[in-house]
Amino acid sequence: MKKGTVHGSRGRVSRRKGSTTEDSSRGLGIAVEAEIRVRYGDTDKMGVGYYGRYLEWFEVGRTEFFRRLGLTYAELERRSFFLPVVEVYCKYRTSVRYDDLLRIRTSVLEVGKASITFEYEIVRNGDTVLIATGHTVHGCVDECGKLVRLPEEVKTALASLSGS
Repeated sequence: MKKGTVHGSRGRVSRRKGSTTEDSSRGLGIAVEAEIRVRYGDTDKMGVGYYGRYLEWFEVGRTEFFRRLGLTYAELERRSFFLPVVEVYCKYRTSVRYDDLLRIRTSVLEVGKASITFEYEIVRNGDTVLIATGHTVHGCVDECGKLVRLPEEVKTALASLSGS
């Protein structure tokens, strides 16, 4: 994976080689990385990372992705745009343990009129073992829960990040 420039202390922007398509709304090819350390509270009685935490780690990656766009969830919510998860998938490949340092790679797989699909890879720093992969689909709704189009500034920011 060819690395881009680092912006901030928690993540970096990467471009996946060969993953762009003619339709810029699918597979934008940009990944943002965030680091997290597995805390004691993230593990079960056996000292293995609790499966539910992976979804929280996906959220960390997604939040960092939006920061790289120059947006935050709080800013979108102030403007009455909400992005609830409507679908989630996680494939666990190997376990993590207390104090492991992990990288969460987050990218946009697809942008619809009123939805956005993120994909994730969690790898362990140092040995780069692939820990888990997954995706989340988010609908864009207003404060009443009514489906609405994604804000133009989100689409514009995604296009600028992807270089299109």
